[in-house]
Amino acid sequence: MDTIIQRLAMDDPAGNEFYIKRDDLLPFSIGGNKVRIAEAFYQDMKAKGGDTMIIYGSRHSNLCRVLSDLCFSRGTKCIMICSHEDGEDSAPTNNTHLIEWTGTKIVNCAKNEIAQTVERVMKEIQESGGVPYYIYGDRYGKGNEGAAARAYAEAYGEILRQEQESGLTFDYIFCPCGTGATQTGLTCGHLLAGDGKKIIGVMISSRETTRAYQVIEEGIRAYFAEHPGVRERMPEDLSAEIHLLDAYRQDGYGKYDARVEACIREQYLTNGIPLDPIYTAKAFWGMTEYVRDAAVRDSRILFLHTGGTPLFFDYVTHSSKQPVF
Repeated sequence: MDTIIQRLAMDDPAGNEFYIKRDDLLPFSIGGNKVRIAEAFYQDMKAKGGDTMIIYGSRHSNLCRVLSDLCFSRGTKCIMICSHEDGEDSAPTNNTHLIEWTGTKIVNCAKNEIAQTVERVMKEIQESGGVPYYIYGDRYGKGNEGAAARAYAEAYGEILRQEQESGLTFDYIFCPCGTGATQTGLTCGHLLAGDGKKIIGVMISSRETTRAYQVIEEGIRAYFAEHPGVRERMPEDLSAEIHLLDAYRQDGYGKYDARVEACIREQYLTNGIPLDPIYTAKAFWGMTEYVRDAAVRDSRILFLHTGGTPLFFDYVTHSSKQPVF
């Protein structure tokens, strides 16, 4: 499932080279990192005897888009719990429309009602004779941390193979950080390899930073607990291996300004890369800001394109036609 790595046309007076790994081109459900993660969740569900998948996300969710499609294609019942905040725009996105195409039942709830809603939906499935599998484990979102991490621990090995084939060595790998699953997996792969790369997640939501660190650490520990043959490669103190940037998320999930919009247009026009304002463009912009702010020099930098093409077209449809950079 190797996806291409391409060098970006970006002038950098500090001598850095920028590359992008195109996981947005994965060949299922319009691609994205959630293709790898969805397959990991599906296999975990089957291993645990589940027959009904409960997914969770917002109206923008790439994961829910891919999981609903995957479940439909394999004849598995799927229910989506969709949360929203007070005052949040409730207009459907392209991802929403694609989820609806699959016939997935959508259960709406407020942000402070997620645990109760998960519990209620699981109980309803059990009472009807089904075996529910909530992708994040129990009602509090604990229990399946290692499943999603597995997908990008394996993808990290793919990056290492591509380095060998191309003769390149990356000093930094950046990715958007929402749930933290992708960064968790990449960090696991880095620890397994014992290399000197720095894996950096650019936060795109309003999740409390301390909790974001905890989620990634829990995921790493869960992954290594499931792989006892490599436990010695996990340092006891993981704090030095978890790098999160919370200074570039602006006002939180789904919020962005003209700087992110300029990033979308510039990368499309100069490199032909579609980025969306919810995840990838905000993270890409945050990466470039960090590289400048931290005075990173003469490094090879890889950005993981985690997909979101339907959201790119949401932006194109509703944005002005004039460039903003």
